[in-house]
Amino acid sequence: MKVTSSDIVISAVKPEQYPAEPIPEFALAGRSNVGKSSFINKMINRKNLARTSSKPGKTQTLNFYIINDMLHFVDVPGYGYAKVSKSERAAWGKMIETYFTSREQLRAALLIVDLRHPPTRDDISMYEFLKHYELPLMVIATKADKIPKGKWQKHLKIARETLGMDKQDEIFLFSSETGEGKDKIWGALKKYM
Repeated sequence: MKVTSSDIVISAVKPEQYPAEPIPEFALAGRSNVGKSSFINKMINRKNLARTSSKPGKTQTLNFYIINDMLHFVDVPGYGYAKVSKSERAAWGKMIETYFTSREQLRAALLIVDLRHPPTRDDISMYEFLKHYELPLMVIATKADKIPKGKWQKHLKIARETLGMDKQDEIFLFSSETGEGKDKIWGALKKYM
């Protein structure tokens, strides 16, 4: 898809703050520091629309990005970051669960994992949570440029097996450095629009 316009719409913490437009939404879930912001920026050809940070745990709200006035990417707070208090984590959990379980515009979740490492216990929990609520999902394995091409399939297999992925769920290689996987992912997203 050719992206001609993109912007952040709102950072929301409760349903009454969500954008009113009845357009498809794709939620990005993943560990803190897995590359969700870099993924968004590469997908929309912008350098810094989604703020990247070397400090994990920066995203503490649901950040809605509008793309071509026809869809939203929704960046949800990263999980698995230790320096956040238990009460704060519980609040994020509630906010994320409310969004995932009640948002009619939500078409699919994009679970972002790091191709270099087997998915974490938190990644597995998020996958199971999305499956429990029967949400369509895709797994995006980032940082593909950090692994030799000849080992991609091996790493994808480890990710698929560790998550216990259903056969019909798709997993995509992605690199925010090279753009690997970008066109395939846009093609897959189109099916939900």
